[in-house]
Amino acid sequence: MNNVEKKIKLIISKQLGINKNKILNSFYFSEDLGVDSLDLIELIMAIEKKFNIEIPDEIIEKINSVGKIIKYVCKLTLKK
Repeated sequence: MNNVEKKIKLIISKQLGINKNKILNSFYFSEDLGVDSLDLIELIMAIEKKFNIEIPDEIIEKINSVGKIIKYVCKLTLKK
């Protein structure tokens, strides 16, 4: 597990009250974690703040799983 993955899972854990060790990359936000659209916005905002990045709305619409957000944030942070 890389540093980005650890930080994102910690954010998800804190926001949703789920043990971070039980969060899998394959989990879908709505189906597996019960995240609604407001929860997702709050998660994205917390991730953006933590990594000092901005995720465009058109990308947010495509991010539906833990693994996808980790992959996208890794891609953005490598560019810095």
